[in-house]
Amino acid sequence: MKYNLITYNLKTKRISYALLLFLLGPFLALAQTNQDYDQEFNNNLNDILFTRTKSYTELESMLKAFKNDSVKMKRLREKAIESTYFEAESYALNALGVIYRNISKYEKAIEYHEYAEEVATYTENLELKVLSLNMLGVVYRRMDLVSSALEYHSQALEFANTANPITEELRLSIAVSLNSMGNIYLVLKQFDLALEQFNKSLEIEKETENKLGLAINYQNIGYAKEAKGMLGEALKDYQTSLRYNELINSEVGRVICYNSIGKIYIKQKKYDEALTILQKALTKALKIEDQYYIATSYTNLGWLESLTNKEKLAEEHLKKAVEISNNYNLLTSKIEALQYLSENYAKKGDFDIALRDYKIADSLEQTINNQRNLSYINDLIIKYESESKTNTIKALANENELVKSRLEKNRLSLLFALLAIVLVTVLLIIFNRQQQITQEKKILTLEQNMLKSQMNPHFIFNSLNSIKLYIINNEKENAVYYLNKFAKLIRKILVVSNEKDISLADELDTMKLYMNIENIRFSNEIDFNINIDKGINPENISVPSLILQPFLENSLWHGLSSKTGDKIITLNVNKDTDHYITISITDNGVGRKVSNERKLNKTLKRKSIGIELTKERLFNFSKRFAKMYDLKIIDLFDDQNNAAGTKVILNIPV
Repeated sequence: MKYNLITYNLKTKRISYALLLFLLGPFLALAQTNQDYDQEFNNNLNDILFTRTKSYTELESMLKAFKNDSVKMKRLREKAIESTYFEAESYALNALGVIYRNISKYEKAIEYHEYAEEVATYTENLELKVLSLNMLGVVYRRMDLVSSALEYHSQALEFANTANPITEELRLSIAVSLNSMGNIYLVLKQFDLALEQFNKSLEIEKETENKLGLAINYQNIGYAKEAKGMLGEALKDYQTSLRYNELINSEVGRVICYNSIGKIYIKQKKYDEALTILQKALTKALKIEDQYYIATSYTNLGWLESLTNKEKLAEEHLKKAVEISNNYNLLTSKIEALQYLSENYAKKGDFDIALRDYKIADSLEQTINNQRNLSYINDLIIKYESESKTNTIKALANENELVKSRLEKNRLSLLFALLAIVLVTVLLIIFNRQQQITQEKKILTLEQNMLKSQMNPHFIFNSLNSIKLYIINNEKENAVYYLNKFAKLIRKILVVSNEKDISLADELDTMKLYMNIENIRFSNEIDFNINIDKGINPENISVPSLILQPFLENSLWHGLSSKTGDKIITLNVNKDTDHYITISITDNGVGRKVSNERKLNKTLKRKSIGIELTKERLFNFSKRFAKMYDLKIIDLFDDQNNAAGTKVILNIPV
């Protein structure tokens, strides 16, 4: 009996021990995995501290598995500082910057990347310097600060192209720069230029077999094609990007692709498929805690729900997107969410709230677009300078090799060649400078002529004469009122004549003053009105200074001066396209035909140069934009085909 009891106890203990091992098995395995993970990091850390490699490629091969672990990267940085190992410190700083960027802590990310760039510059490691500049550009692009992003990517591209030879890591950095420049073109809605940059980057990624780079480029190519309305091709590119992200097991990449594919399905009205994939995108975005993609996922989901008549749920998700965008200063995400929210409120019949959100989104978009237009100009300049320097460097390198091989035989030829190069360079510099001087002189002459046309003696004399009549007739209040108006107009003309561009608001204020003064001579018979469309902020629109005065002067003196009855001039400001602001000036005068006949009968004829001068100024102003100005002058007729006035339509690029 005793033997059986002992046997029973032993069996019970064995069963309990086995059960305990079964229950604790996963935790023990995890602990062992973590221990192995820590041991591998320690071994690799010791190896790089011993070898002190300066190659980014070697650092990446040893530390890639740990670069998303902030604890490990902070430890790497501490050890690198202790041993004054600058390359490892710069690597760790960039890794930490990416970690903070992916959780939308952009200020912290910028701090780490800037310090990484300083360390790389100090140790003269070009690979790490270019990497740091590109990473800074990515962060600023995520923050919608296009100008800063463009500056950093351009610097990275310029530094990378100066290397001789260009290492494989630098080639990958060049691909990143090209890809990022393409993204900036996307923001500026220059889709063909964006595709050109993405395809250049894609070729490098294919040659180096970089799966992450291939995933990113196919995603961006899809975005550009989607913007051009090529939905089928865009979907294929997004799916290709997703396959590469699956190969490298990138959760961020999956979120991006799910959102992009979901938007295509929405546009194709495949709402069930869209809902499934967008819910997956939101789940993964919440898991990785990237606020940018969380906001994007909520926005897309809210858009879909609004389209499928789930207005309450749509409102909830879109408000979350706006809240996250506000908290992390994600302007583009906020604009998109507000636009969909406005549409959702309109569907519910809450038109006041819909209009409020639409106005907020429109105001933010105009602010960003004004900055982006300037950035686009800077982009073209930087791109030209960068490519010019690259071509010059390559040409000099090839020439240097040729000179080395023939130096002994052709010393005299070399001397003549160098002299010719110097001479041609000097001539080119002189020629370019001469062109600049000619252009500057032309612009200066235009501005001087413009000022003369605004301050012509007839206008000043007649205005003062009209004010004098008020004084003679003892109409003191009118005299003081119009004298103040006249003084303010002259001051404004003198001030704006020193500015090439002014805001549309200032231009319209100046025109009101001008018409007030001219109206004295018409016994205040002119009914002058200015109408500005809702959604247009004239403070944010630039136009050449005093560009509207010649058209108003023509309406007054050629259209209305000899007309009897009502005399009306209406100035309308509209924005029918993204490329132009449209200003129309309509009068109910006698029309151009009658006006020309009367001018022919005059004994004294004065040549008007105002309109031609204005066309030249508009031509110079439009050179800065992708579109040229457009001017139309239309004769108006009544039902009996009698002249009923003139309409000027001026499209100014923005």
